[in-house]
Amino acid sequence: MRSVRARAALGATLVVAVALIGAGLAVLLVLRANLIDQADLQAEVAAREVAGALATGTPYEDVELDDEEDHPVQVTDEEDRVVLVSKDLRAVTGTGATGVTPVPSASAGATPAPDEDDDGDDDQDDDRSRPGRGEVSSDDPGFSDGTATVDRTTADYRFAAVEATTPDGVTLTVYAGAPLAAEQEAVNTVRGAMLTGLPVLLVVVAGVTWLVTRRALRPVEGIRQEMAAITASEDLARRVPEPDSRDEIAALARTTNETLTVLEASVERQRRFVADASHELRSPIASLRTQLEVAEAHPELLDLPGAVADTVRLQVLAADLLLLARLDAGEKPGSATVELGALVREEVSQRTRDRIAVAVEVPEGGAFEVNGSRGQLSRVIGNLLDNAQRHADSSVAVSVAADGRGVRVEVRDDGAGVPEGERERIFERFVRLDDARSRDDGGAGLGLAIARDVAARHGGTLTVHRADEGGAAFRLWLPRPA
Repeated sequence: MRSVRARAALGATLVVAVALIGAGLAVLLVLRANLIDQADLQAEVAAREVAGALATGTPYEDVELDDEEDHPVQVTDEEDRVVLVSKDLRAVTGTGATGVTPVPSASAGATPAPDEDDDGDDDQDDDRSRPGRGEVSSDDPGFSDGTATVDRTTADYRFAAVEATTPDGVTLTVYAGAPLAAEQEAVNTVRGAMLTGLPVLLVVVAGVTWLVTRRALRPVEGIRQEMAAITASEDLARRVPEPDSRDEIAALARTTNETLTVLEASVERQRRFVADASHELRSPIASLRTQLEVAEAHPELLDLPGAVADTVRLQVLAADLLLLARLDAGEKPGSATVELGALVREEVSQRTRDRIAVAVEVPEGGAFEVNGSRGQLSRVIGNLLDNAQRHADSSVAVSVAADGRGVRVEVRDDGAGVPEGERERIFERFVRLDDARSRDDGGAGLGLAIARDVAARHGGTLTVHRADEGGAAFRLWLPRPA
């Protein structure tokens, strides 16, 4: 019951079962009501025929009671005494009296015996509206359920009660019955058919739902098996099968494959990152170890400046790797207000010993504020200046200006520039152009990658263009505070 197929089949079966049971009960109730209405009509017709004969003054013994088995008749007078019954009627219930033997009474056409309590009025105190002499009541008859035994056969009947007054003023009540056997048989037949067909129909519904759900979920099972195989093999180049349909399952498969593509690229990027980091770390560590081993055996040959340089390079590389790790982990840049003009002046002022002086172009009185991390933005500007000084021939310039809804910082040099085909690749990690691969000329190839990642996390951009001086122009754009 934990599977989707089982739950869907069970749910569909329960819904259909409830609907069918409700519909079946409604059908049975309507059928029974219609059959009872028909029995009422038959009983009323039979009762009115007898009442009509009595109202015309026909003596009791001359009243024709046809079809006594289907329509047993009992007639009572005003005192509920039985005056007339069908000849084969042996017992009756549900009528005004239970007797089936006529008692001596005034017959139709005779003068009724006077009542001791009769004060000469025409029964004005009687609440019932009685028909006039020689008339049959036009009111709706009363109906009741009962039983009757006709010639030793007992059955259920629906009785109709109709009043009639003889020409002599005797008011009689005629009870005529209509059999309910047909109604009961029809209801039982329909109920039996429903009880027989309901389980079969529910089995069919459950089976069809199971098969349809199984067919619909077959692609999901294929996706699950392939994902399990990918997990077991750790081969992110594999993809889950995509069904030809355009439903939600096909969308799920496409999204899964897109996720696997992104995951594969991320894992491959991390693998390259680890391999490149290991390679970059190995060189200064090996050089430092060699110098220390030489110094241990021959102290007079110790290259102390070289050891310090390797240590500094190792320290810078470790700091770059740590910053990249924090950026990849999703470290937020912060929301402090940073004035880029002041930040640029501060960063340039610390470069008094650089090979090439940096010209600063920041308009006086300008407000170039952005939100972010002061340390990370300082690192971006420092990396751009380091890159420009490394490749410049004789001049490096940095400018700050407003640019639309943001602030633009541009660092230019008069070096060889960046070939147009390499202007995106230089922002990849551990990527250095051919003329910057030596330890003296180039770093580890992380400076520009860090600068672009920091710019992106601050909602900005970092691009490279050709400078007016002929070299490279790196443009950092950051949005102003909202």
